[in-house]
Amino acid sequence: MTEHLPYQGECLCGKVRISAPGIGNQVGVCHCAMCRRWSSGPYLALHAGTDVSISGREFLKVYDSSEWAERGFCSECGSNLYYRYKDSGEYMVAAGLFLPQPDWQLTQEVFIDHKPAYYNFAEKTEALTGAEAFARYAEGKG
Repeated sequence: MTEHLPYQGECLCGKVRISAPGIGNQVGVCHCAMCRRWSSGPYLALHAGTDVSISGREFLKVYDSSEWAERGFCSECGSNLYYRYKDSGEYMVAAGLFLPQPDWQLTQEVFIDHKPAYYNFAEKTEALTGAEAFARYAEGKG
């Protein structure tokens, strides 16, 4: 991985790079079946807002995963890049694309009612069911 600022990340092969200066220090986890299938585990992400810049777009593939969201990945190495709400344009970018920062905190888990029993996180977080997450973030959409 090349040297970069904390808010600049890249996929495994480095062909797609994401710059997101609005990233904070709060890592969220999604346990929904779609995220688990997509990432082979819970999806750990950073809220990046709408100020996201992507280079290497020729390697960016977008999967239209629902009427309200899309998922981006690298066509070369397959790395998960982001989950983006279509209406608001807000990105949830994969935490693994970025250099971990000492102030990052796991603060929230969504779709906790879909989490399989074979794993648990030790951190105490806000835990929302799927219905609670839909109500809060997508006005009935997830």
